[in-house]
Amino acid sequence: MNVKMAWRNIWRNPRRTLLTISAIAFACLLLVFMLSFQFGSYDAMINASVKIHMGHLQVQAKGYKENQQMRRVVSHPATVENILAKIHGVEAFTPRANAFSMVSSNERTNGVIVIGIDPEKEARVSTLKKLIRKGRYLTETDTDRILVGRLLASSLRVDLEDELTVLGQGLDGSVAAAVFKVTGIFSSGIDDLDRSTVHIPLKYFQEIYSMGRAVHEVTVVCRSLGDLPVTKQAVVSKINKLDEKPSLTALDWEELMPGLSQGIFMDLVTGLITYFILIMVVAFSILNTFLMSILERTREFGMLMAIGTTPGRLTRMVLMESTLMTLIGIALGIAMGCLVTLYFQSHGINIAGASEILRQYGISGSLYPKLSLLSASIGPGMVLVITFFAALYPALRIKRLRPVEAMAHT
Repeated sequence: MNVKMAWRNIWRNPRRTLLTISAIAFACLLLVFMLSFQFGSYDAMINASVKIHMGHLQVQAKGYKENQQMRRVVSHPATVENILAKIHGVEAFTPRANAFSMVSSNERTNGVIVIGIDPEKEARVSTLKKLIRKGRYLTETDTDRILVGRLLASSLRVDLEDELTVLGQGLDGSVAAAVFKVTGIFSSGIDDLDRSTVHIPLKYFQEIYSMGRAVHEVTVVCRSLGDLPVTKQAVVSKINKLDEKPSLTALDWEELMPGLSQGIFMDLVTGLITYFILIMVVAFSILNTFLMSILERTREFGMLMAIGTTPGRLTRMVLMESTLMTLIGIALGIAMGCLVTLYFQSHGINIAGASEILRQYGISGSLYPKLSLLSASIGPGMVLVITFFAALYPALRIKRLRPVEAMAHT
């Protein structure tokens, strides 16, 4: 009976009801779409960043991230690779070795990070092979061949087949020196990477830097971001049982790229503040609607109380009216928000104006919203809670009404 009466009451003033429902629906549509867009952008940033170089996970010697000394190595990378091959969430992995060295052309000298890679395994983990803009990628048979970043090549004034001299220090303290020919120039879109890194075959790196079979990291890509926590836990539990000196650790992308993680957190907090303000605007709309409704029906409430209706029942009926109105608006908003999000999830959104910012995360072109249960429910859920409390104040005013005074209200 209360539901039936509440339903009839909310349509007493169809224009006001439709405006209120439209405001709620529009707010929910925006919340569903914007949260989906944010989550999709975060996934794009993370996946682009990890697939350019870092990976979802890295196995390193403890302390290597904080102090990248040559002696902090993974002594038996084959053992670690055997462990990774048996873990379900791991899609691909590759060993790498790193060394700070001086690279010289005929005209200039720069300090760079020389990265030793396994060409075949690297192609399954990172997008390096696809980032070659000039020349070709490394092959398994290459020795004295080198890949150079676009900005570094410009700084050194070298092109394909030009010679570069690499000078550094080996693991045993010896001088590491070799002459390479530029076989490819890559462009990742991340200036720091394109300006300060070169890649050479891992076997040749181990030879000239006296590494033996050791590497500095084993980089892992998971099947999905959702698999990362379980995969990391499995990797940590396995490598802790190894008798390695120094002992090994597994670091995920948040630990490897704290700046990206912090940027995402700050953006999410800023977004939530904006969404909260939007919801408060809707809440005041609901508050205004029901204050007007109660003022218009004060005489009616007085008559109902005079014939025996309790204030509690009237309060419940008014709250039922607000709840029905809110639920209709939320249902419409979620439906429209999901349709809009699914459309752009398929077609993407071109963010050409923000290309310079997105380049720092390795993203170009379009961004794609990502509809999920969380993005479709968290915003409308907040609307439901806040609008309920907004309607609570005018509903509780009914309890203070006196029948005689209410019936005299005009």
